[in-house]
Amino acid sequence: MPVAVVTGANSGIGHAFAKLLIDDGFTVIAADITNVGPIQDLGCEAHHLDVTSPTSITTFKSALGRRPIDLLLNIAGVMSPPSKDALDTITLQTLEHTFAVNTYGPLLLTQALLPYLLLAKEPKVAVMSSRMGSISDNASGGQYAYRASKAAVNAVFKSLAVDLKGKGVAVVLLHPGIVKTKLTAGNEGLGSQAVEPREAAGDLWRVLQVKGMEESGRWWHRSGEELPW
Repeated sequence: MPVAVVTGANSGIGHAFAKLLIDDGFTVIAADITNVGPIQDLGCEAHHLDVTSPTSITTFKSALGRRPIDLLLNIAGVMSPPSKDALDTITLQTLEHTFAVNTYGPLLLTQALLPYLLLAKEPKVAVMSSRMGSISDNASGGQYAYRASKAAVNAVFKSLAVDLKGKGVAVVLLHPGIVKTKLTAGNEGLGSQAVEPREAAGDLWRVLQVKGMEESGRWWHRSGEELPW
């Protein structure tokens, strides 16, 4: 059975993705900073993982043992309410925490697990980005920490795609659209386009399954549309 590591698996898209992969025959390793609650209901291997902590990442890696990882899904993320991420309210603390989770964490976890990915036949790494990280698509401003962290993770995973091309590791950047999760709780105006995590995960999985080395380093909406940087 193929092995998938899913971060942010205690809620939202991460939890929905883990369930979907289990149903699809994967051995899922579910990880989250909170490893009690819904993550335990998955019935799979579950671990505590704080992607902002190098020590936690090292402990997580050691707990896995040396086994091939076919798919690494970097889904864990944070987003402050727009009122706390505006020009007149943004703080260094908000910036540092948002970047630690959304940008540094996925890079450092991928770096740590790369030896296990290279043991797999056709390894794939994905990261959950956001259309709000598109510079050319930004017409509304605001949300400085979140936008910048997602633009930065796009740059990071584009570089990973280049560096890992010769090693046969496909890198896929994903945008889930507007999803009803804890991340968006309290944000007004989600609109009629907002979907449940299960729908977003299903659409993203259909996209992810057909992306390989030829599409490595490109960024996709859950609809299959390629997004502009």
